[in-house]
Amino acid sequence: MDVAPSCARRGLGWTLGISHLEGFPSPVQSHSAKAEGTFQVTMLPGDGVGPELMHAVKEVFKAGNVPVIFDEHHLSEVQNTASEEKLDRVVDSMKESKVALIGKIHTPMEYKGDLASYDMRLRRKLDLFANVVHVKSLPGYQTRHNNLDLVIIREQTEGEYSSLEHESAKGVIECLKIITRAKSQRIAKFAFDYATKKGRAKVTAVHKANIMKLGDGLFLQCCKEVAELYPKIKFDTMIIDNCCMQLVQNPYQFDVLVMPNLYGNIVDNLAAGLVGGAGVVPGESYSAEYAVFELGARHPFAQAVGRNIANPTAMLLSASNMLRHLNLEYHSNMISDAVKKVIKGGKVRTRDLGGYSTTSDFVKSVIDNLHPHYGA
Repeated sequence: MDVAPSCARRGLGWTLGISHLEGFPSPVQSHSAKAEGTFQVTMLPGDGVGPELMHAVKEVFKAGNVPVIFDEHHLSEVQNTASEEKLDRVVDSMKESKVALIGKIHTPMEYKGDLASYDMRLRRKLDLFANVVHVKSLPGYQTRHNNLDLVIIREQTEGEYSSLEHESAKGVIECLKIITRAKSQRIAKFAFDYATKKGRAKVTAVHKANIMKLGDGLFLQCCKEVAELYPKIKFDTMIIDNCCMQLVQNPYQFDVLVMPNLYGNIVDNLAAGLVGGAGVVPGESYSAEYAVFELGARHPFAQAVGRNIANPTAMLLSASNMLRHLNLEYHSNMISDAVKKVIKGGKVRTRDLGGYSTTSDFVKSVIDNLHPHYGA
């Protein structure tokens, strides 16, 4: 057993375990326990290979006797199963569980009368303002840059993704990018609190204030103001285009990066490519009350659907992070250690990592490594 049940149900409020820091609510007790020490978690498989990845998680959780019960919901614009009613059901489930594991809810490009996708609506309803992607090299899988360890923190409730577009004149579209002082200060504080909690040394604010002098200028100013409150954390700034080049040339210079919405989306994907791609990088999104665990680089991999070739690494590592958030340290470490052992061994690799193994092969190998000390 990981911890005493009274401890196991703590910490579902402020999600990084830094509730004592000023400006954030104290942890609240979860009402999601169905039985002593058992947790309810909202599951949203999403589109593409999402259902297959969730099946992998369920298989591994079952084999590892993980005390989690999933409340599963299906929301898909692609399959026309999305509606306000279903979205409200997901939100109601989240109000109960406070924690979710989700796949990618794919957003069609066609305009059908509503600019805000269901994915964006869900994040807004839950006020999931902070997206965190920990980009870390996996021992045993060689890339151009090895031993990488950096964190990308993205504000994801405003910026270019505000769904404010209109045709001001025929053939002229205006897209509004919204930057506010309150949300810029909030994400900056989150980044510095994260760095403090995780023992990180530097925060880099990424921007384009040389061109967007007022919008990105405000974001940058807020970051500078917040940085003054954390004298032990080194602070610097970098223009987004230079940041992309520096990430490719010398990513070791970075520690924690904080940025507005669109830049974060792009940099998440770029950085994931440095360590093996979208199939290996977990992500998470936080509000003051909720925690959502997901893929770091959000891709539905529609071309892989039903072919049993998707890499479940990112989703399994995300599920492991979710268990750590629930204070289920033993189960969290058991799963992440097993995944890393499989990758380090090099014998079972999915196609995206240059191998020929199937999703099922990978999952079986992870399960075989869950309890190595028992001879399983």
